[in-house]
Amino acid sequence: MNPTYLDNLAEISANIKNASLRSGDKIKLVLVSKSQKKDSIKKIYGLGYRNFGENYLQEAKEKIKSLNDCNIEWHFIGRLQSNKIREIVKLFDWIHTVSSKKHMDMIEKFSMECNKIMNVCIQVNIDGEKSKSGLSLNQVDDFISISENYKNIQTRGIMAIPSKTNALEKKEHSYALLSEKFTELRAKLVNFDTLSLGMSNDYKLALAHNANLIRIGTLIFGARKK
Repeated sequence: MNPTYLDNLAEISANIKNASLRSGDKIKLVLVSKSQKKDSIKKIYGLGYRNFGENYLQEAKEKIKSLNDCNIEWHFIGRLQSNKIREIVKLFDWIHTVSSKKHMDMIEKFSMECNKIMNVCIQVNIDGEKSKSGLSLNQVDDFISISENYKNIQTRGIMAIPSKTNALEKKEHSYALLSEKFTELRAKLVNFDTLSLGMSNDYKLALAHNANLIRIGTLIFGARKK
């Protein structure tokens, strides 16, 4: 746990409150608990936080099962692999990293098996980085048209991880494009209400561009141990 996590949580919460007042939107904080033990999550849970994100299925499985008595909303924010989608659907409430029809088909199938509605975000590779998955921004409309055919998937929004260079240098162009696209889609689609954007290094920039779900790990839990 980051030694200053309580101060950081207070600052993040204050920034979220101010952004909410400006935008009139409800902003969700997802705490990224990868590499954290059950006790660290329970400590944060005890402070009233209910949304947690995990990147790796194998790492998340036991944590989620052991915290089954807690009222936690679990977000899968890692790279999707076909052979792990069945278990991800069983364990998680949200999947933020969807960008292929093949994976949508599998999520639909396994969600039907579990008799649940899966919340998904479409991942956008906003800066065209080869190391990241995701659609280009101009592919999103066609993908949404496909997603409307699924009964057990609720497409809630778009998710992106702008390049570290953009975040560090506070280059706002990618953030502005995502905000513009989200606003356009939200105005015409039912239940499309989420711009999942912003992490520990850029969440303030994301909030300034209408992000209403931010994913914070390092500021609370410290850097992931190698």
